Amino acid sequence: MRPPYLLLDVDGVLIPFPDAEGAGPATHTRHDVVPIGRSADNPVTIWLNPAHGPLLMHVIRTGLVIPVWCTSWRQDATTLISPLLGLPPLPYVDLPRPQITTSHPNGYLWKRDHVDVWLGDSPVIWIDDDFTSLDHEWAAERTTHDQPTVLIQPDPYVGLLAEHLVEILGRAALLPIAPAPASDSSCEAEAA
Repeated sequence: MRPPYLLLDVDGVLIPFPDAEGAGPATHTRHDVVPIGRSADNPVTIWLNPAHGPLLMHVIRTGLVIPVWCTSWRQDATTLISPLLGLPPLPYVDLPRPQITTSHPNGYLWKRDHVDVWLGDSPVIWIDDDFTSLDHEWAAERTTHDQPTVLIQPDPYVGLLAEHLVEILGRAALLPIAPAPASDSSCEAEAA
């Protein structure tokens, strides 16, 4: 038996979007990182809240959820974001790189179809800033079919708050434990 997955997005959750003046929250620290496919002389600047690492570790240590990155950062989340927050290497959903101009090409979050297949019947708590009403309908439909699905949606200009993590723990404590699958080959892990 295993607990529900906790799917974690990065942009808009751990890395809030800048405000109209280009500023981020004062709680966040600047980092320059080099994702796969970029050269060291062309890093990406990100801002992370150092408090998020200990807060997420508290959630992870409860054993109530299995944390998995679910982000367009893919394996870079585990090799770049995890270490900056003091998190262990986490597995990630190996999302495709779609050629889209909106994150809602079908009226719902582009990741959803891939996540739905990846999850199978597993219960999930998914934290992402970009859900639409169609995503919430999908979550309700999964839940009615004994596939408990909780969506948590932070404000993308504020990002993850302690209250979201309290909600995750509260929701996770109420979700049923799923039978462990024969193999989790659809989840990629990158060695750090």
